[in-house]
Amino acid sequence: MNAKAINSASFPHIAVIVLAAGASTRLGTPKQLLKYNGITLLRKTIETALLSKVKSVYVVFGCEAEKMKVEVSDLSVDVVVNPNWQRGISTSIRSGIQSLEPNIDAAIIVLCDQPKLSTDILNTLIDTYTSTRASIITCKYAGTVGVPALFDRRIFPELLSLEGNLGAKKIIEWYMKERIEIDFLGGEIDIDTIADQKQIS
Repeated sequence: MNAKAINSASFPHIAVIVLAAGASTRLGTPKQLLKYNGITLLRKTIETALLSKVKSVYVVFGCEAEKMKVEVSDLSVDVVVNPNWQRGISTSIRSGIQSLEPNIDAAIIVLCDQPKLSTDILNTLIDTYTSTRASIITCKYAGTVGVPALFDRRIFPELLSLEGNLGAKKIIEWYMKERIEIDFLGGEIDIDTIADQKQIS
């Protein structure tokens, strides 16, 4: 992390929330534990976040939580278990937001099924927020916008209001005129099926 940025009183406290609670029903096996370049997608995502400028990393587990905990037991993360994960992604977003320290200024929501996620992408989100303090900074790829996306604390109540399988993209769409977009080459590659898995093999 840049020492000058750390020492600056204006440098915001930003957390990453990794959503890793789903059962991956279409894939038939937890996508979080699929291997990419020799490590699981879950571990890669967390290590990528830890190498960025964020203050802290929270990981939300649900399905097979105990197995997931073992995979990251040596990493410096805050583990959150969502007992309602079967009720949709919104419950994991709420669990993550509710677990944040009160001094967190903004949170970046990421999934662990985007193998092209990089520290550079996360740092671009952080740097853009630091200079603009925009309400939402989102990634764009393949003609759409989505996570990873950064949400200022002002947006937390709206994230907490999500229900069912509505994710953060819904809120990103609400803020079409106010959000800032950054490019994420490869952001459209995610893992939902066996065919998708071949893309990272």
